[in-house]
Amino acid sequence: MTRIPFTKMHGCGNDYIYVDAHLHPIADPVAAAIAWSDRHKGIGSDGLVLIDRSPVPEADFSMRIFNADGSEAMMCGNASRCIGKYLYEKTHPWPLPVKEGNGYQETEIRLLTLSGIKILYLHIVDGIVESVTVDMGAPVFEDESLFNPTIGKSLSTPLHYREGQGGGSALFVSMGNPHYVIFTDDVDQVGETGRALEVHPAFPQRCNIEFARIEADGSIRTRVWERGSGITQACGTGACATAVAAALTGRAGRKSSIVMDGGTLSIEWCETDNHVYMTGPATFVFDGEIAWDN
Repeated sequence: MTRIPFTKMHGCGNDYIYVDAHLHPIADPVAAAIAWSDRHKGIGSDGLVLIDRSPVPEADFSMRIFNADGSEAMMCGNASRCIGKYLYEKTHPWPLPVKEGNGYQETEIRLLTLSGIKILYLHIVDGIVESVTVDMGAPVFEDESLFNPTIGKSLSTPLHYREGQGGGSALFVSMGNPHYVIFTDDVDQVGETGRALEVHPAFPQRCNIEFARIEADGSIRTRVWERGSGITQACGTGACATAVAAALTGRAGRKSSIVMDGGTLSIEWCETDNHVYMTGPATFVFDGEIAWDN
């Protein structure tokens, strides 16, 4: 039995357990994620995130994410922001260059994920990371390994798939992981409908399901059923997918405020490079140690 140091953090309420896997490797992260994520018998979280040095020179650090059910996620926007804050505020001395100007500092981190390398831009004031912008890359609308459009057309009304631009009520968007964004006044159907759609045959690797409503002030109220975790307070990739779907169907412009259960994320789908940029906070909750038969 060993004692594993960990840090619990959240991004807009999307909470994970973070472990420096370089110093404290976890032999069975699937079992650890299931046990530690239990909100009654464990630490309590949406999953486990392992931070490590990058095995390739193109990135500075790497992350692996295991959902509360033990399944491994390809990418998590909220977790990537938290990693930026964790690395900057807990790594001494800081190994990467820092830019200064206009009363704040900024640094960049190249983070290796299962969906590729993501660039984190840390916005630092007085040595504290106040927010993080993540270059989430370009959205993808056709990926039959994640979404089968033929089966998708059979989804019952109003949860149907509409190809191309227009006013369709639902749209598949991949942000390195699969999302199905449904525009509806009833965002509170997230539990019952989200649970069913996650495992719909249209999604060969299961799917994250977003329920989005355009508000009078132009913001987009969104609730999320996350693949492998259920209802969560927020989902960074889900916020990006929602903003892209809203812009693509003419419901919003290329900049959106996505209001989730745990907070608000600012999303920009940039015309010049087709990349989606997500900006939001990251918050420490507490540090601890857990006894684990590793």
